Amino acid sequence: MVRGASFTILWIHPETKRARYTRGCKGEAEINMSSGIVFDIKKFSLHDGPGIRTTVFFKGCGLRCWWCHNPESQRRQPELLLRPERCIRCGACITECPEGAIHEFVTHREHCKRCGACVTACMAEAREIVGREMTVEQVMADILTDVVFYDESGGGVTFSGGEPLLQDAFLLDLLRACKAHDLHTAVDTCGFASPERLERVRPYADLFLYDLKLMDEQRHREVTGASNALILENLERLAANHQPVVLRVPIVPQINDDEKNLRQLGAFVRTLPAVVQVDLLAYHKLGIEKHERLNSRNPMPETTPPATDEMAAIKSLLESFGLTVTLGG
Repeated sequence: MVRGASFTILWIHPETKRARYTRGCKGEAEINMSSGIVFDIKKFSLHDGPGIRTTVFFKGCGLRCWWCHNPESQRRQPELLLRPERCIRCGACITECPEGAIHEFVTHREHCKRCGACVTACMAEAREIVGREMTVEQVMADILTDVVFYDESGGGVTFSGGEPLLQDAFLLDLLRACKAHDLHTAVDTCGFASPERLERVRPYADLFLYDLKLMDEQRHREVTGASNALILENLERLAANHQPVVLRVPIVPQINDDEKNLRQLGAFVRTLPAVVQVDLLAYHKLGIEKHERLNSRNPMPETTPPATDEMAAIKSLLESFGLTVTLGG
């Protein structure tokens, strides 16, 4: 039993691995004992849905957006993140690395197995393995410590990423476990997943936070690595099922802030009454430092955040389509 958990596994089917659990939830419920890769669990989040929330960040995404502020979320497997400015050059990482991947304080990532030995040895916290496998029970133990804040603020739990729909079995089990505790649930998705995955989790999500970047298919493919056709189709499917959706639009200079794209977006969203709100999220540069720590390429090193008056003008333009628009999440 994980410390802090408020439910107990009563029985596990030896073949299906389905489990029945109780205690701390309303009645008895059945969930799969699945696990998934998580790279962060953020407490007291105020920008990932209504009220005070816990946001669980899944690792792995099918898109490679140039402006991604969480590049550590893109690959499914755990990754080594370095903070060289913290290094005190004690040599403990060199001694403990079983692969001999660190020479003269330089980490040769091609030899690194991401075992975490150097992370454990580093007292200066200059090293971190981003991403770890967690079970449904482990995640729920973390979530349930904050129930009082959800109740008082009208908050709940948001599953984000990366792209949570790519780990749909894990996501579904977590959503069902949250429902057993009457917790409000939100799924933050880019929509780039099969309709079958979306349909499996849809009935268990109270709200979808849906990212929409660009309307032009060719430009979308250029800057994210994939077509937007499936993304638009899945958004229409949610709307057809009257699923409440908050649309989240990152505003990235010279990528999607032109009037043509914004007018196409406004005209499209106006046809989707399930979209209750459009959040405009200004591009920021936090991802640049993360690219450096991961030793990955940053496609937009010179891009600067949009000015306040530019964001206000975009808000006004989209409001002209009869949409409810906010600046920020």
